[in-house]
Order: sequence, then C-alpha cells, then structure tokens
Amino acid sequence: MAHTLGLTQPANIEHPKVSLAAKEIDVVEWKGDLLAVGVTEKDMIKDENSKFQNSLLKKLDGLLGGLLAEASVEEDFTGKTGQSMVHRLPGLGSKRVGLFGLGRSASSPAAFRGLGEAVAAAAKIAHASSVAVVLASSEGLSTESKCSTASAITSGTVMGTCEDNRYKSESKKSQLNSVDIIGLGTGPEIEKKLNDVLSANILTEEQCRELKMGSYLGVAAASANPPHFIHLCYKPSSGPIKTKLALVGKGLTFDSGGYNIKTGPGCSIETMKVDMGGSAAVFGAAKALGQIKPPGVEVHFIVASCENMISGTGMRPGDIVTASNGKTIEVNNTDAEGRLTLADALVYACNQGVEKIVDLATLTGACVVALGPSIAGVFTPSDDLAKEVLEASEVSGEKFGGCH
Repeated sequence: MAHTLGLTQPANIEHPKVSLAAKEIDVVEWKGDLLAVGVTEKDMIKDENSKFQNSLLKKLDGLLGGLLAEASVEEDFTGKTGQSMVHRLPGLGSKRVGLFGLGRSASSPAAFRGLGEAVAAAAKIAHASSVAVVLASSEGLSTESKCSTASAITSGTVMGTCEDNRYKSESKKSQLNSVDIIGLGTGPEIEKKLNDVLSANILTEEQCRELKMGSYLGVAAASANPPHFIHLCYKPSSGPIKTKLALVGKGLTFDSGGYNIKTGPGCSIETMKVDMGGSAAVFGAAKALGQIKPPGVEVHFIVASCENMISGTGMRPGDIVTASNGKTIEVNNTDAEGRLTLADALVYACNQGVEKIVDLATLTGACVVALGPSIAGVFTPSDDLAKEVLEASEVSGEKFGGCH
C-alpha cells in the first residue's frame, strides 16, 4: 500500500455503476423511484382553466388530480433553465414525479447534459435508485437527434452521480443504479449511443516493466506511491475511422527535482503538484470528446503518471536509463524528469498506429520566462501540424508562441 501523510488519508471510492436503457412505454406505467420530465417554457403554458396544454403533462396531471399544475403555480415553476420541482404524489407507477426546466427551447447537447445532471442531483436528494427521463415534447425530432439527445441526457446523469468524496468525513452517496430514457426510440443504434465511447487501460508498474519502460520507471523509482500508466481511447460508436490521433500529457503529480532538488528563489517547489497540468488538459479533452462524440476519428489519451521524489532507490545524476524503444539516456539532471516520462509515453503512443501526436507538458520554466504565464510554447518539426495547431488556437482563444 502506498505511503500517505498525516491524517489526510483518502477513503476508497467505489464509482457508481449505472445501467442505461432506452424504452418506448407509456410513462404512466413506468415503475420506479423518480419520473423526470424535461419541459420547456412553452410546455408549461396553461389554458384559461390553469390546465396544461401539453399532451404529456395534461395526461400526468389528470392522473395526479391536478396537483402537478397546482404545485407548478405555487412554486412559480415556468420551465426556465435550471428550475426544478420534485414531489411525491400518488397516482403514478413512480414514487416521485419531477419537472426540470429546459428554458425557451432545448436543442443543444449541453442543454440535455444539464438536464441529466439536474436529474442526478434530484435523485441523490430523494435517495432514488431508479430514474426515468422523458421530454414533454419530442415530436418532430429526427432519429439521429433522438439518439444524440438520449446520449447527452445519460452522459449528464452519469456525470452527475460522480463526486469526489475522498477527503469528506460524511457525504451522501449516490444510490442511482438505473436510468431509463423514454420516448426517444429503441434498438441497437440508440443503445450504442447510451454506452460510453471511452475505454480505459491502466498499466501497473509490473506491466510497464514488461514493456521495458526504463525511462519512465527511473523517474518513479524513488516514490513510495506506485506509478500508473494511463491509456484512454475514444472510438466512435459507428462509422469508419478516418484519422487516428494521440494526446500525451505529462503527469508528474509532484516534482521535487529529485537529487537535483529544486532550491532557491523562484524554484516554486511548493507548487509542484501542478506539474500534472499537461495530463489534466489531456483528461479534459478526453471528457469533452466523450461528450461530443465526433465521428470518423479515434483518439488515444496517454499519461505516464508518477512522482519525482528522493530516496535510496531514486535515480542519481549520471545514471543511464533505457527507454522502451531501446534508446539509452544519460541523466545529467534529475529535474529534467518530464522528458523521461514522456519518452516512454511517446513510444507507446507511436505503437498505437496514430498519425499525429500532440504532447502537452509543463516541461520547462524557461517557457514561462520567454512567453509569460498565459502563453503556451509550441514546438514541432512539422510546418503542417504547426499550422493546424495554431489555427485551432485562434478558434479556441488559446495563446500560443511557436517554434517549428
């Protein structure tokens, strides 16, 4: 077991496992803990008798004796984005029924992911283990739109169940274990959309040793916390793959500098937990692609994570390590650890058969001296790749300074 400091020992976290299904059933017959209805402001319009005009809401309210419409008026629920109301009302197969606002209209994946996150939050408060989500108005949506909408709702719901409770003494744990999407279609195509498109493979120290990652393991050798080599892969759920890419991130969770320890003014050793900034950006990109689900591209996200510490087992200045491609490296400075971990990560990325690799790393303080704290340095031997990256920076608003 890895050594931990003081009393801040993280609790073991069991990530929730949520089963997802697409169904075409009458919502009044669905049995479970929470029936969540996504509504727009238009859906909430009532007639002169304060009755819903929307057919689904009218049907539900009829079985609930008008209590749903009455509660919406009392709580001033109009379907605005972020509004929600959940009540335990008799008359349906579900224990609770909730209305969740989508604003004036909802058509973007972000809006439906937000719906899913709101449903997950409500389910946690209600201690609900089973949830069904239905849109008050889904008429006119194409099959493709229904699939992408269902996918966005489930992505938001699953993400909404996740919470970092490692350092909390008390926390409400999510009990949600099943989510049904009603009224957006069924069949293999939508079932694929509901499932995660990211796969994960985390290599242990022994597996890295078998792959002869001597450069990476040399950096990790001094730490009591074992290294973890992380490989996520995004593949579209359907269609041909036209391009294979890799994003590699530097993942030093702490960098002491090793035997060439960081000392003196400006060394910033107290902030060296940020030396995993490259890997954080890579995982952020993985999360974004998992939500956007772009077609035609396969992307590998690779991080050789570890600590650069000091101990009797640590790497010494002057040592020679052998990377996984057989190249030997003389280590003149143990504070140049980032390029050592990245060496094996880049070899691994090349072995995935990718066409282009983008490496993100807090690699040298010299970059901050040259470009300042808010501009990233770009280095590549490829003019074409440099052009692509710089064009992307213009679109995204990132600031890059280039050398190629």
